[in-house]
Amino acid sequence: MGIFYGMVARGQVVMAEFSTTQSNASVIAKQILDKVNQGNSDSNASYSHDRYIFHVKRTDGLTVLCMADDACGRTTSFSFLEDIHQRFVKTYGRSILSAPAYAMNDEFSRVLSQQMDYYSNDPNADRLSRLKGEMSQVRTVMIDNIDKVLDRGDRLALLVEKTSNMHGNAIRFKRQSRRFKNTIWWRNVRLTVMYIVILFLVMYIVLAFLCHGPLLPSCLK
Repeated sequence: MGIFYGMVARGQVVMAEFSTTQSNASVIAKQILDKVNQGNSDSNASYSHDRYIFHVKRTDGLTVLCMADDACGRTTSFSFLEDIHQRFVKTYGRSILSAPAYAMNDEFSRVLSQQMDYYSNDPNADRLSRLKGEMSQVRTVMIDNIDKVLDRGDRLALLVEKTSNMHGNAIRFKRQSRRFKNTIWWRNVRLTVMYIVILFLVMYIVLAFLCHGPLLPSCLK
């Protein structure tokens, strides 16, 4: 298994490349650059060609590409691409933004060669790749768990808010009930007083009629 070709490019501008074999990998890689640079988003992708696979990592306009056989695997290949990306950015910094084609090739092709040999032949590289893959899976699970916790927190906050609203509604209902009871009580008092007054008035009219006058002269003798 192995990685046989590596490239670093800014857009369509190839800044460094290295190949361990005589092949048309550089031509195929440039065709892939045309494809992956049609959009602006970051991406990871793999393309098969004959018995080889081209793996591509595009981040912030910087594209790192390698050609490997199928036995190498995506985990090892993308670990290599991530390693190369970090080394390239750390070494050249902001000069990457304006460097002409192949400006870093003399120096960085040696780095490509060394790391291609390491990821192709050193057994520690495969263990490191698996470890990075496991770390990535753990990170994904942790993020998922955190999202679930946050989701539960949102539901808890919503429950607290609803409980608070229910408590407030209960207080308002109690106040309204007390006010309504007071209103009914005063209305009943007024109706009772009014009925008593009407009763006395009717009794007075009847007595005045029977006693032959408003001063009740016949009844007071």
